[in-house]
Amino acid sequence: MRSIRSRTRTTTTLLRASAALLALLALTACGGPASEPGGRPSGPAATSPATAASVEVADSPFGRILVDDSGRTLYGFTRDKPGAASACGPDCTTLWPALTPAEDVRAGSGVNASLLTETRRSEGAEQAAYGGWPLHYYAGDASPGDVNGQGLDGEWFVIGADGKLIQKAP
Repeated sequence: MRSIRSRTRTTTTLLRASAALLALLALTACGGPASEPGGRPSGPAATSPATAASVEVADSPFGRILVDDSGRTLYGFTRDKPGAASACGPDCTTLWPALTPAEDVRAGSGVNASLLTETRRSEGAEQAAYGGWPLHYYAGDASPGDVNGQGLDGEWFVIGADGKLIQKAP
């Protein structure tokens, strides 16, 4: 009887440890605490910055577009209304993390500083915006320069240096 109880306790302990590890991995994948400085995701969906980031302009197959200072592409969402809170809610930001907090974002190379503003998200967090468009990363962009989110669902597009969505097909 003792060995069955002992094995049951060991199994229960292992299950709890596994569940805790899975929860931590899920939290990290959903934009939890794992991030690198500058508001750039350290993994595909992490968004919490530790220091200031900059928005810059870089060349892409779609022309001159917005990126962060690591070269990660920034996107706009056609359901957003310029100057309003993003229509991309908590579930959406798992795949399309917001560039937050806005007060830590500065205008970098090629950016019109007057177009770089902030908006409040529906949950209250501040988000950087450009030309009125709230700025998002795409979790499917693994490397600087990737533009894998371009045109997804006919609603996500890179943003040009002029602050307008570039709605060209990928």
